[in-house]
Amino acid sequence: MHQLVSSQLDTDRMDYLNRDSFFTGVSEGVISFDRIIKMLAVKDDELVVEAKGIYSVEKFLIARRLMYWQVYLHKTVVGAEQMLIKALKRAKELSNQGYDLFATQALQHFLKNKVNADNFTTEESHLNWFTKLDDTDIMSAIKSWVNHEDKILSTLCGKLMRRDLFRTELRSQDFSEEEIAMVRDKAKQHFDLSEAEVDYFVYHQTIYNSAYSADKEPIKIINNKGKLLDIAEASDLSNLEALSKKVVKYALIYPKELGFVEDGITFNFE
Repeated sequence: MHQLVSSQLDTDRMDYLNRDSFFTGVSEGVISFDRIIKMLAVKDDELVVEAKGIYSVEKFLIARRLMYWQVYLHKTVVGAEQMLIKALKRAKELSNQGYDLFATQALQHFLKNKVNADNFTTEESHLNWFTKLDDTDIMSAIKSWVNHEDKILSTLCGKLMRRDLFRTELRSQDFSEEEIAMVRDKAKQHFDLSEAEVDYFVYHQTIYNSAYSADKEPIKIINNKGKLLDIAEASDLSNLEALSKKVVKYALIYPKELGFVEDGITFNFE
């Protein structure tokens, strides 16, 4: 039952791939989930896939890789996510300083209380309030904070509401300290920020993903003789092993007003 809900081949992933493919228009995410479910079996108390369903599983893994880099880790999504994280971080900082910010009860709980990885699991109230949080709590707060007196919070929230998202540069090679420092300096000048405040406008991030991990609950294929094989071993798809390799990319995220960075040079269109 655990593997059906949370594993490398679970119903959650099969659901969101098809659903997100439909709503984003990215057809590569469409998978034959009904075929995969039909081919599931149990062997030695493990969830396995019959050999004749191997091609459907291969397509599932390839679809997941494509959806991650085309949708979930798309540079626009990465930039918007970081802007939202920084807006919530700023709101938390202001709440700690005594500011009274508009928020629903569920969001207020996390703005006014110190919640971390340790007490989240030991104090039941945190989990109870967390289950009451959803996107309406966050978006209603963001909409209200657009008019807040704090320049950083209002700027971030205003850009989110207007879809004026930060630019995200993605590379396979990491950005140099000089490049990051140059963009930070331009942001400080343009928005009149202190050294600490510029962290809310310029972000450096490492992004990585692998479609399949042979070390973590591998997908098992059961052949006609009842022998269990790892999907990478059983597959005749030459690049399936490549899907298990971790792909690492580096992101530099900053306001569009600063131009864009390429090969160590910042171009400004203003």
